Amino acid sequence: MALSYKARRRWSLVILLIGLPIYIVAAISLIAWLPEMPGWVMLLVYVAVGFAWMLPLKFVFIGIGQADPGAPPSDAGSR
Repeated sequence: MALSYKARRRWSLVILLIGLPIYIVAAISLIAWLPEMPGWVMLLVYVAVGFAWMLPLKFVFIGIGQADPGAPPSDAGSR
């Protein structure tokens, strides 16, 4: 089931405003439980965790910054 453009815009806003802060707190809490590691390893862990949230939600964010493909064309350029 594909989401409409309007639904994807709404879900992306909910994900960014509510889901991402919750994910950040959870990720930092889980990383704090890891044993002591060198700084470069921790950097790699943080980068991996930073990108991990995007992978399952990529379909929601694709095309959100563009105009609605289902909207009727506007007459702004016909002057």
